[in-house]
Amino acid sequence: MQIGEQWFFDEQEQKWVQKKTHDWNPEMRLAKQVQETNGGVIGESRLVGTIPMALINEWCKEAGVRFDDSKAKQEVVKRKILSGEFDKFRVWKGRY
Repeated sequence: MQIGEQWFFDEQEQKWVQKKTHDWNPEMRLAKQVQETNGGVIGESRLVGTIPMALINEWCKEAGVRFDDSKAKQEVVKRKILSGEFDKFRVWKGRY
């Protein structure tokens, strides 16, 4: 969830910069609640995690992947979610 936004002009780069501030706690709480309820397992389906789109967008920027390239975006998300660094967004703890 975005909680703040600032615009400022960078004199060295000679361009406007947008700084956004996010609070990821609601998504982490949701993941924990679902994990405690059913562990992300519904029949044969698995809910791997709840990841905010803004965070996925940042991951794509870091990896140099276009957001509309769904195959590459899928690989970026899979790599990040299985790395353990973003474990608080995980619901189902298995590997996929």
